[in-house]
Amino acid sequence: MSRFVQDNRKIDGKARNIALWVLQVILAVVFVMAGGAKLGGAKAMVDLFQEVGVGQWLRYVTGSLEVAGAVLLLVPRLSALGGLTLTGVMAGGFLTCLFVIDQSPAPTAVLLVLAAVVTWNRRELTLSTVGKGGESA
Repeated sequence: MSRFVQDNRKIDGKARNIALWVLQVILAVVFVMAGGAKLGGAKAMVDLFQEVGVGQWLRYVTGSLEVAGAVLLLVPRLSALGGLTLTGVMAGGFLTCLFVIDQSPAPTAVLLVLAAVVTWNRRELTLSTVGKGGESA
């Protein structure tokens, strides 16, 4: 392989890493704000979960998962786990928008896809970290 091709791969890898970090920080901010609103009992969130009809406990669970996922996004070796957590939360939110409440699922779908992008692109780093914990001495 030529040196030119190798150099281009390094640049592509760096650009991809930077783009992923920008995405992870943006998602972390969004999910800390959303999760904080749920945990803080913002009226809109209380009303929304009242409309869902399963009780306010789900608001606390969802808010906690959103904040935890946001924090995990910012820990390099656990970022795929954070993305996976948020993908699951957004999948539930997407289905809720489609079948339970009268809200557009589009914003939820965008966040779901972005969280899935982080999960997929950071999977090897997270799997290598998780795999190390399971090895015997």
